[in-house]
Amino acid sequence: MAGQPVGSLLIWHEQGLGDQIQYARYVAPLMARGIKVSLMCAPALKRLFEPLGCPVIAAEGQVQIPPHDAWILAASLPWRMGTTLETIPPASYLPGGAGGEGLGLLTSGAPIHPDDHNRSMPAEAAAGLRSLPGVRALDREATGARDMQDTAEIVRSLEKVITVDTALAHLAGAMGKPCWLMLPYKGDWRWLTGRTDSPWYPSIRIFRQPAPGDWASVVAQVREAAGQPAP
Repeated sequence: MAGQPVGSLLIWHEQGLGDQIQYARYVAPLMARGIKVSLMCAPALKRLFEPLGCPVIAAEGQVQIPPHDAWILAASLPWRMGTTLETIPPASYLPGGAGGEGLGLLTSGAPIHPDDHNRSMPAEAAAGLRSLPGVRALDREATGARDMQDTAEIVRSLEKVITVDTALAHLAGAMGKPCWLMLPYKGDWRWLTGRTDSPWYPSIRIFRQPAPGDWASVVAQVREAAGQPAP
């Protein structure tokens, strides 16, 4: 291809589950241009992505991929689509929305993540959030979720999600579920700096460490926002 219009496009998965959820928002704008889109993803996301309305291919084992005019890596979509902070495709592209009861809490991510030592919260700090009224643990060991669709069904029943920087934040944001995101002092690029909102996900409110490693301040801010005194 040399930049000409295409009739069919394969979006090739890359990076983590959260990244794949973030870039899945581009399926609808591409289809609105009349492009037949196929989306390849991690197996844990296949059922979650089926409501997007395009063929979803789980990247597992031997995969049969129909011919396409072109393919693109998922993380290249913002660039190829000319995305700016003012033109990010709308969130709430997965079934969800406001409503529900209780708070879903996740204070740590997968240890294999290269920045997990920064993004995950120590147990002693996390204890200050587990005592919030109506809290439900959302780690897979607690929920028994088989994939992200199972997690989405739990999230849909909640009033709000409180999480560190994991795929859960992207899931809640893509569903339009209110989400309080707790970030380390040096957060990931997509959350920008110096702001408490996210242009990627309007339902997200950000709580940032005021200094490296200062999770105690983040916990205090979250508790205050929840109307709860320090434990």
